[in-house]
Amino acid sequence: MAEQKAAKLSGKVYESELLRLQMELVKLQEWVRAEGKRLVVVFEGRDAAGKGGTIKRVTEHLNPRVARIAALPKPTERQRSQWYFQRYVEQLPAGGEIVLFDRSWYNRAGVEHVMGFCTKAEHQLFLRQCPVFERMLVEDGILLRKYWFSVSDTEQQDRFRKRLEDPLRRWKLSAMDLESITRWEAYSRAKDEMMVHTDIPEAPWYHVESDDKKRARLNMIAHLLDSVPYREVPPAVLDLPERPGPTGYVRTPRDLQTYVPDHAATL
Repeated sequence: MAEQKAAKLSGKVYESELLRLQMELVKLQEWVRAEGKRLVVVFEGRDAAGKGGTIKRVTEHLNPRVARIAALPKPTERQRSQWYFQRYVEQLPAGGEIVLFDRSWYNRAGVEHVMGFCTKAEHQLFLRQCPVFERMLVEDGILLRKYWFSVSDTEQQDRFRKRLEDPLRRWKLSAMDLESITRWEAYSRAKDEMMVHTDIPEAPWYHVESDDKKRARLNMIAHLLDSVPYREVPPAVLDLPERPGPTGYVRTPRDLQTYVPDHAATL
């Protein structure tokens, strides 16, 4: 019997629940900061699976000094000669910080492996070392959460087409993304092999069905909040002081300063 498709969320319900969850994310942030915790959230999945949009909603109301996004470019020649995990280690949080990896060390298990950017030996070494690496992170006290965003081939194709036609999102589409269309099964096999080795009790993978972007965002954020034992930290009591009276300061004349043109007045 085919699985029944969930009803589509109304915009009003989505916006209301997203705001509620974002308010909880602020509480989570303040708990991380106050307790000196270290939280790492890994976002992985196929191209156009909705990772970026979810990350945007997670960080929308957070303090960028506490919660930051790590989206690393391709490695330099020097980095290629380093231990593979080294440049990712540099991005790990200190106490009181949250780091969201928009793709991560799992590049080696996915795109690098499928596209031939690493050798078979390097790929196998990664699969052996990754569980050890992640156990070390967890053992050291890092809160590690890993999310895999799943998207169907038809939905991915539709999203690629929309990006191609949208000048505001055209930059999100690369030749590498289009190559993934012809290598769908290769990526599927690579993902399955990755899961066998890295879906470990200490750092399990959580799968997010993302054909419905709005539902995926709510589901992922709600799960993250439920998985961390945070508590509300009472905010510092602040009193707005009375503005003191003038003491003779004279503002610099406006004609001595350069202002941006009033573009809004031309609308």
